[in-house]
Amino acid sequence: MEPFISAVALFGLVIIVASLLSGAVERSGVPLVAAFLALGAALGPWGLGLVDVEFHSPALHALSVLGLALVLFSDAVTIEAGELRSHRRLLWRLLGPGTLVPAVLIALAARALLGVSWAAAAILGGALASTDPVLLRSILRAPALPGPVRVALRIESGMNDVVLLPVVVLAMLALRPGGAAGGDVARSVVGLFILGPVLGALVGWVGIRLLARVRATVGVRRDYESLYALGLAFTGFAAAEGVGGSGFLAAFAAGLMVGSQDVELCDCFLEYGEATAEMLLLLTFVALGTSLIWTGLPLLDVRTLLFTAVALVVRTVVLYPVLAATGVTTRERQLIALFGPRGLSTLLLMLLPVFAGIPGAERLFSVAALVVLFSVVLHGTGIAIFLRAHAAPRAPRAPAPAAPAPPPAAVAPAQAAEGVPEEVAPLITLQEMRALQDRGEPVVIVDARAGRNYRADDQQAAGAVRVAPEDPVRDATALRLSQRATLVVYCA
Repeated sequence: MEPFISAVALFGLVIIVASLLSGAVERSGVPLVAAFLALGAALGPWGLGLVDVEFHSPALHALSVLGLALVLFSDAVTIEAGELRSHRRLLWRLLGPGTLVPAVLIALAARALLGVSWAAAAILGGALASTDPVLLRSILRAPALPGPVRVALRIESGMNDVVLLPVVVLAMLALRPGGAAGGDVARSVVGLFILGPVLGALVGWVGIRLLARVRATVGVRRDYESLYALGLAFTGFAAAEGVGGSGFLAAFAAGLMVGSQDVELCDCFLEYGEATAEMLLLLTFVALGTSLIWTGLPLLDVRTLLFTAVALVVRTVVLYPVLAATGVTTRERQLIALFGPRGLSTLLLMLLPVFAGIPGAERLFSVAALVVLFSVVLHGTGIAIFLRAHAAPRAPRAPAPAAPAPPPAAVAPAQAAEGVPEEVAPLITLQEMRALQDRGEPVVIVDARAGRNYRADDQQAAGAVRVAPEDPVRDATALRLSQRATLVVYCA
């Protein structure tokens, strides 16, 4: 029972610490990942010695496989077709030369500095060219980040894993004992590029149609729709793996189907399911932080330091000229090129050859882990500095005046009849809002629609202010909304 109790305790600690630190970490800009690596080290053999997750731990295998599937699914759900169409030139620059050229240059550096085989160098190049979405989440939510920069980083972190995963998988075939037979390569290519995406898209499509039918007949609770989306991700993964396809690309394809075909299910996942996915990813960071991510430190020498420097700098060197003539300003090009952390997605890709039993894979993982540690420090510090420099000033705390009783007209008749408690925000009709305005009372119309719905609609209520539902307090403080006004919020 001890391993089971340890696992339950670890999961509970991740939830407790993530919840308690969420506000402080967001204000400071320090990546939550750094806190969880420290938590893992404190619990591991170099700390309290309570947990030690090794390479061949079944728990790590399950966490990393599900974590990579969730990273790909979550990234795909957040992708908007309209956004991709309007930024086609930026898309191809980021996912073409912006992703593949750094991968090639890192592979060449690995071959020259570390003396590994070409296939092993390709694995390192593919994994270390992946831009981590987990480390980028805090800055992608920052209102001070220019729109084109946010779009570019979201596209890159959301889609470049799909470009790099085949590189890692095909290079793994060449490192298998006995080499890669032609039939094995053909099956892997079919599984990667045909079976995985087709089955994932099919599971997503069938799931959406089934959900729509149930919605129309008996209804589905909104919070359960987010869990339903996670179920589609895991079902698509299992379906593809069961027939020799790529479960990871299946999860990505299922996410694309959800994001493009069912806006309501997509929004439910972003509201509820994304937090569940983030907990699993943070748990993976804790597991890796107990001992595995620190295995790169004993490898420190001149050659590995030079390789680490190349792996961290090459993306910036390549992206800055590649993004010329894409419609972004010089300042925006600088920000896009600088914010490219290596993190969990790199480690999860590097664990694939470890779990496949590829000779020398554990050393390759340790080298990649060293790069990730430096990236957490350097990129995490850069993100924290940017967020603190552009943080909205916090309003001074003052005793809240006694709130006057709401006017009778502010409560919809249907609610009044049902005896809705006073603590619940009342519904208000357009006629009631106009009556408040006619009496000269201050009224602020707040557009709090989900980001996807807001961007897809070119219409907005006259005089409305935009407050993102992800962090309404921050936006309201930045806008200096009057505390004495009646806020009329719509989120259709």
